[in-house]
Amino acid sequence: MAGGLEPHLEALRRELRGPAVLSVLVALIAVVITFLIWRFVQGRRSSRKAVLLLGLCDAGKTLLFARLLSGRYRDTQTSITDSSAVYRLSQDKSTNVTLIDLPGHESLRLQFLERFKAAARAIVFVVDSVAFQREVKDVAEFLYQVLVDSTVLRNAPALLIACNKQDVTMAKSAKLIQQQLEKELNTLRVTRSAAPTSLDGSATGGPAQLGKKGKDFDFSQLPMKVEFVECSARGSKGEEGEADLEGLEKWLMKVA
Repeated sequence: MAGGLEPHLEALRRELRGPAVLSVLVALIAVVITFLIWRFVQGRRSSRKAVLLLGLCDAGKTLLFARLLSGRYRDTQTSITDSSAVYRLSQDKSTNVTLIDLPGHESLRLQFLERFKAAARAIVFVVDSVAFQREVKDVAEFLYQVLVDSTVLRNAPALLIACNKQDVTMAKSAKLIQQQLEKELNTLRVTRSAAPTSLDGSATGGPAQLGKKGKDFDFSQLPMKVEFVECSARGSKGEEGEADLEGLEKWLMKVA
């Protein structure tokens, strides 16, 4: 009986060595590798649970932070350190992120960004819509430093430009703020790319490339998704009224 099976076994061995089986094995290996890479990426993303609140001094970050957590108005002052708290995004409290309010002072903001940037799942960049025309160059400079940071570029956290203080009559619209920021960021990119180079050929002005080379900058060229929303941490009725943060809250739910 063993002798009778031998021809069949030999034929099976030849089939297993054939190109069809090899193709199947290669396909299976590719699927396994893709799955492992996906798990690795998802694992890294799930470990990043922080939403950073960035912006210049007096943009309203701290009041926005307080309103999101408690819904109540409170008097604030310029922060010199970070504040963090767990923000619940659903009624059953199963979905949450860690909100981290970072100082906006020029001498502090980059060192605090350095400390927390690796943990950022998302970034809320708060803009004072009333003072924007006066501060546009400073706002663009800080945002540029965030956008060319190697860790931010690699992790590509979702980015929201929160155009705050919309309760004030003179507040600029989100559309105008976007247009002006794109223009200023494009100017910064050109300026930085023209920075003198050192003897070894490296640019002394730091990373300069933002967006697509040869095209005027716009936010769609970035590796992360960028959205704009109009909001008011103070609210149209001041201290006694409710904040207008509906757009921000919906965005937080989406990126959680």
